[in-house]
Amino acid sequence: MHDSESDTFVLHTWPEKVSHMLKEIGVDSIPKERGTDSVEKGDYYGRSFSQAPRMVTNQGCVELKNSNIDVIQIIQKG
Repeated sequence: MHDSESDTFVLHTWPEKVSHMLKEIGVDSIPKERGTDSVEKGDYYGRSFSQAPRMVTNQGCVELKNSNIDVIQIIQKG
């Protein structure tokens, strides 16, 4: 590493990354811990459709403030 580069890397979760991106466009949000919201308890996709992925991973949720949308769930398919 060069002397001007930091030796410390800050790891952020997906909800923290999304919350930071939303803050940059003026949307207030709170990143939530994975598995703490009731939205995360159910199925992500219907299994009756042929293009529905078989493996879906929950990456967490972001709660929005002052919006008609309550929660954004971040999922990864593949």
